[in-house]
Amino acid sequence: MQVAVAPAKNKDDDGRWLLAVYWQPFEMQRRFQRPIFFAINMAGLICVLAPAMLWGETDCEAGNGLLDFARPKSIGVQEVIQKLGAAEAAAKGARSRYTYKQEALVQTLSGTSVTGEFRETLNVSYDERGRRREEVILAPQNSLRAIQLSAEDFEDIRTFMPLMLTSDDLPTYNLTYAGQQHVDDLDTYVFHVEAKKEEKERRYFQGRIWVDAQDFQIVKVCGKSMPEKIKVKKGQQADVHPTFATYRQQVDGRYWFPAFTRSDDTLRFRTGSIRVRETIKYGPYRRASGP
Repeated sequence: MQVAVAPAKNKDDDGRWLLAVYWQPFEMQRRFQRPIFFAINMAGLICVLAPAMLWGETDCEAGNGLLDFARPKSIGVQEVIQKLGAAEAAAKGARSRYTYKQEALVQTLSGTSVTGEFRETLNVSYDERGRRREEVILAPQNSLRAIQLSAEDFEDIRTFMPLMLTSDDLPTYNLTYAGQQHVDDLDTYVFHVEAKKEEKERRYFQGRIWVDAQDFQIVKVCGKSMPEKIKVKKGQQADVHPTFATYRQQVDGRYWFPAFTRSDDTLRFRTGSIRVRETIKYGPYRRASGP
């Protein structure tokens, strides 16, 4: 995100958003009647997110139990990573055979008062080659004034916030095992993730992932996209990005797909600090017709 030097204009006149929908309840259920993962109603979601909303900081620890630093007993760490890449590749391929809504809300705040917002709702689908297609269905006028959304911000919404780490992606990153942790009723392996080597004009995820100990798919992500442009030359604008937390839901008893992203962060520019809150909702997922 960049600090706005002039009234920010909507990047696309067809862009859209949905304010009232992102609090809607949804259920994430395990197969074989296993415990529900984040069966959230309105009160529950507000309870989980209250500390973040109060202090203006993305809460990566919401829903987490105590971190057990012990290494897995029945499986090696490298085998977990290998299974993760394969399971994520299968889930990513499967997601391209579903349609879903993507509802995004970006707000700037002063204290508890909203000072501007960008809202957009898309219908997302994929063609026979797995290429993403977007249909804008709601796009109120962008009222953001303190910041201007960059191309990287929209890439965050499409790629980094609903992060999926496949076998093809893993060679780019260092995954450092951090321990085992309960996330609500799920047993997970926790990894720190960072790029092995930064390449010019390429962006990366940096943060933590929680990998389900049974399905070896990511069920939670917390971090940010990198690199940021903080120290810039005269006449250039800084481009910084908030920390976000993304939770997944299980679809059709098999795949864990991104369900919602929450970010509440204070971005610091040379001209001052700006509090930014983002909420992205993905779903409901519906299997597309065809093979």
